[in-house]
Amino acid sequence: MKRYSRRDFIKITSGAAASAGITAGCATRQKATYAAIAGKAPTGKATPSETVVLGIIGCAGRGKALMSWFKTCPDVRFAAVCDVYKPHREEAVELLDGKADAYEDFRSVLDRKDIDAVIVATPPHWHPLMTILACEAGKDVYCEKPMCSTPIEGRAMIKAARANNRVTQVGTQIHANENYHRVVELVRSGMLGKISTVRTVLNLNEAPNGIGFEPDVDPPADLNWDLWLGPLQPLPFNWARFKNGQHRYFAEIVGSWLSEMGPHILDLPVWALDMKAPKSASAVGGKFVINDMSTIPDTLEAVFEYDGFIMTWSNMCGNSHGLAVNRGKGITRRLSIGFHGVNGTLLADYDWHEIISEGDRLAQIPDVPKTLPRSEGHGREFLDCVKSRQRCSCDVEYHYNVHLPINLGGLSYKLGRKIYWDDAACEVIGDKEANEMLQPHYRRPWTLPV
Repeated sequence: MKRYSRRDFIKITSGAAASAGITAGCATRQKATYAAIAGKAPTGKATPSETVVLGIIGCAGRGKALMSWFKTCPDVRFAAVCDVYKPHREEAVELLDGKADAYEDFRSVLDRKDIDAVIVATPPHWHPLMTILACEAGKDVYCEKPMCSTPIEGRAMIKAARANNRVTQVGTQIHANENYHRVVELVRSGMLGKISTVRTVLNLNEAPNGIGFEPDVDPPADLNWDLWLGPLQPLPFNWARFKNGQHRYFAEIVGSWLSEMGPHILDLPVWALDMKAPKSASAVGGKFVINDMSTIPDTLEAVFEYDGFIMTWSNMCGNSHGLAVNRGKGITRRLSIGFHGVNGTLLADYDWHEIISEGDRLAQIPDVPKTLPRSEGHGREFLDCVKSRQRCSCDVEYHYNVHLPINLGGLSYKLGRKIYWDDAACEVIGDKEANEMLQPHYRRPWTLPV
């Protein structure tokens, strides 16, 4: 397989990521449906000239949820659906009232001249390559998270988006909600004083049996397993790996819960503190309590060093107690973000936050005005930017800084040691083995375009 120099990826077009740009707010508590997360229900009637023609790649799970929301927009028309599994294609066509063409190979969708944008909702190992090829085909891209597994892939995605003037949006839809906006405004107000530590937590109890065990079997006749694998190294077919959502339990596909949920959770501190590249990453953990066929750690602790502060990630799958407890309701928070300043602590999750004074330093919480613009939601924002050609708030360039600690934390865990990062050179300092692992080792004939 051809190797690519890091120099090929570090010369990307400059431009500020829209980390505080067009963002969205839902004034009420978020519901467990994509329609609620995406924002307000679309209204009005679109003229044909305003219609955004979409194709979707990956029609199960997240793909189905995204289709269900986007199809309600009056300015959207789905022209194509794509999935390597025939039943998924048939269900997608039915969901879209038979008005979309179905394909097995995503390249057939990219070849369509009438399609303006594509939604990439496949398992994560396909996200970088499909996004890049879609940009090169002149399509705007809404890509589910995680967007990449290495910084080299991330930079290649940025390069493809900028070189082809494409609109991109990474599917961290929580970025659009009101609570995240408010937390960003509170942190940026300076009320907490100097922040030395940001803690992020994701805990759940899946002990002791996790996803259990299933034998390898022959793939079903109506599944193109080779195309599902794509750039992955060969793997036997297993229903546990293929089932909707369960790819997240296999390290070769998603890495760990840091990769799976980290893009949602780390997004908040990266946004609030305008975080760029970390100086170092260190991660330790293992599979200590879960007895199943998954290959991800069930316990992982990571520390990321930035100029003037550190950020931590804590994940355990054998206990669900989180960083914060909502004392008013007695609810233990399994997912938490904590900003620890000299004056006080701000604890948050997706739709809740609380300020805790350090002694009497924040005895009176200052009135912080709303300064960030709101929009109609993550999906709505993408459609509007497709028309206006503005950057989305979760453009791939913004998400590079969200995914960088995730990628480096995963690398540190694999290596079993702390690593030091040179972002200008896109390399781990003085570590040949680590830099070799940064290379995306795609299975032939798939290669990362330069």
